[in-house]
Amino acid sequence: MPPDRQIFSLKQVVSSIRKTIEDRYAQTYWVKAEIYKFNRFPSGHAFPEIVQRENDKIVAQLSGTIWKQNYERINQQFIEIVKEPLKDGSNLLMQVKITFSELYGLSLQILDIDPSFSLGEVQKQREETLKRLQKEGILNLNQQLSFPLLPKRIAVISADSSKGLSDFMEVLNTNEEGYSFFTFLFNAYLQGDQAVNSIIGTLEKIKKVRSHFDLVVIVRGGGAEVGMTCYNHYELCKAIATFPLPILTGIGHSTNFNVAEMIAYRNSITPTKLAEFLIQTFREFDLELNYSCQIIKTKSFDLLFNLSQQLDSLLRLFKQVSKHNIGISRQHLIDLTKSIEYNFQKVVTQNENHIKNIVVQITHNLKIDNKERVNRINEHQLKLIFHTNDLLISTMRNLTAFEKNLDLLDPFHVLKRGFSITRLNGKAITNSDEIENNIEIQTEVAKGQFRSVVKK
Repeated sequence: MPPDRQIFSLKQVVSSIRKTIEDRYAQTYWVKAEIYKFNRFPSGHAFPEIVQRENDKIVAQLSGTIWKQNYERINQQFIEIVKEPLKDGSNLLMQVKITFSELYGLSLQILDIDPSFSLGEVQKQREETLKRLQKEGILNLNQQLSFPLLPKRIAVISADSSKGLSDFMEVLNTNEEGYSFFTFLFNAYLQGDQAVNSIIGTLEKIKKVRSHFDLVVIVRGGGAEVGMTCYNHYELCKAIATFPLPILTGIGHSTNFNVAEMIAYRNSITPTKLAEFLIQTFREFDLELNYSCQIIKTKSFDLLFNLSQQLDSLLRLFKQVSKHNIGISRQHLIDLTKSIEYNFQKVVTQNENHIKNIVVQITHNLKIDNKERVNRINEHQLKLIFHTNDLLISTMRNLTAFEKNLDLLDPFHVLKRGFSITRLNGKAITNSDEIENNIEIQTEVAKGQFRSVVKK
């Protein structure tokens, strides 16, 4: 080891770093960063992890400290202005002091937080969500749905312990007119970090059974307007805007009108007001129905009275016209009967004369026709006799010629001219190849036969 080497202890080094930092960074600074994890302890102190992101990547990170007395003041002020508690993922503008501890290293001691900066971030998120919904053409999609004539079947999204839910159900079920509603509760978180995924998941469940409901209501108790920034979240607002049933909201606050309320089919300030609106739809339908019934009754009475008057008039006119027409018809029938009798007698006389003429004409025609037929028969008889004699003479001549030809073809005449017929076993021989030596053959001549034996 070189004798001139200077050696420091770790405590000396970190103490020197602490003194240097205290001297160099004695004042406070305003720093813009994100609380990655808040890390609040039961003691009331908080030790958040502070980061800076660029393109969703962490490019800087430090530990922070908020002592209990500062935390309670800062958080209360933050809730009053931003309507949200300090939580993971918040972008903040913090007044910090840079500190260094020999045991815990470098950290930022958070002395104060500017809530107006965070309020601007909330407003920025709200405006960005509205722009995205507008650009995608779905901003008013849910509001364009047809509202049911009588919304009896209601899917309710709320927390089962919510005061707003109990108020909503009490008003709905105790209406003076006794209108009946069917409601089914879908339990969900309605504020804070879990609300976005919880409400979206619940809407997906309702979508699968949407045929059983007329509309969906989201109700939340009133009171502190804390945890409402979730209703500006793009994914939640998109799920509401594109839902196939009308969605009505009553989330219990009167300020900071959020995007979810803007795009829902209808928004009411409180669950009670929302329930009163649903009852009012029944009242209005009831009034219209009663008014229509009264109009129908009045119009029916008027119509029946007018028809009765018209019927009486028609009956009187019908009696007069019928009596007049019966008299005319009776006289017409008498005249027609006389005319038929006269015409019938006339037609009978005419037909009798006509029949007599026809009989005379038929008799005359039969005589003429019979005479003509006898003459035709005599002519045909003469022609038949003449043609029969000609046919017989011609036939006799043909037979004589056939006899002569047959006689000329007789083998006897051929044999008389010196020809003979040689047979072997009774069969005429036409080829010498059929004959063998020492075979007996028969020969026929014009007068007689003889047998021979072939030598060669």
